Amino acid sequence: MSRAWIAPYTVVAEDQTALPGGRIRCDACPRGCTLSEGQRGFCFVREARDGRIVLTSYGRASGFCIDPIEKKPLSHFLPGTAVLSFGTAGCNLGCRFCQNWDISKARDADRLAEAASPEDIARAAERTGCRSVAYTYNDPVVFAEYAIDTAEACRARGIASVAVTAGYVEGRARERLFRAMDAANVDLKAFTEHFYRKLCVGELGPVLDTLRFIRHETRCWLEITTLLIPGWNDSDAEIDALASWIARELGPEVPLHLTAFHPDWKMQDTPATPRETLVRARRRAIAAGLHHVYTGNVFDPEGQSTYCAGCGALLVARDGYRIERWRLDALGRCPDCGRALAGRFEPKPGDWGPRRLRVLLDRAEA
Repeated sequence: MSRAWIAPYTVVAEDQTALPGGRIRCDACPRGCTLSEGQRGFCFVREARDGRIVLTSYGRASGFCIDPIEKKPLSHFLPGTAVLSFGTAGCNLGCRFCQNWDISKARDADRLAEAASPEDIARAAERTGCRSVAYTYNDPVVFAEYAIDTAEACRARGIASVAVTAGYVEGRARERLFRAMDAANVDLKAFTEHFYRKLCVGELGPVLDTLRFIRHETRCWLEITTLLIPGWNDSDAEIDALASWIARELGPEVPLHLTAFHPDWKMQDTPATPRETLVRARRRAIAAGLHHVYTGNVFDPEGQSTYCAGCGALLVARDGYRIERWRLDALGRCPDCGRALAGRFEPKPGDWGPRRLRVLLDRAEA
């Protein structure tokens, strides 16, 4: 890999346009922040410096943990395996309900930073037996150069890469990021522009474009998550519209995860999502044509298990992040009707279970 280094842990960002008057536009996301010397963008980690935009968080992570892949959440990508998860600081959305706000809204990157090169991360994943690395906690869109270089280092060792993202990206940045990924879970936060403008300081349209791009123009496996917030995006009409769009534009095999909100960040007065809301929404999404709809952040073994889209047989029984029963054959097919299950599977599932381990670069600890 070749990067233009400015200083330790700082590289020239890929996507930028020089403008008259010495200003520079960041082209990494739809915001298109226009910056003068010394200014930082909305994400806080891309800065105009010496006539170029640089990524100030390259090589500095907010910490590393080994998680079950189901926690990302991904239910059709190497089930049961361990994934090495990390993020940096900053975010290009302003979600009032952010559940990782201490990382995504951080303005003191040095306080959060744990130095780690892409090669360090790939070696740590290999050493700890992780089948993949996840770029998560904050959005890899804002640290794309770091994520892409790490993905390249991982691929050289046979380790997959997973983007956990809001998909608020466009143009060349979108293409570079997702062509480097093996799987992605995109947070489709709602299905109205009003929600995105009011609660996220963003727009819905670019996220839909990202979903179409991943599904139709890359080999990256795609799953989608929607956090249901009472009174904001949990109506029957919105669930029907969202699920119908996924089935029509992306295909009925794309898994949808419907997860429960809990009060956090700037929405502490909003009540948590009742389990009954998720169960109802899952049924409606299936009725709208989706084959694989999951519930999250609640106890619901039926809503967390995988069923054959052909005959309805139980294929993978889950209790939270633990696989209780595995019925796929060695080729990832239903043993009852022979239909292949959409996703990326190995002959046997992993046995990582629900454990979570904090990882230092030279060891892992509970």
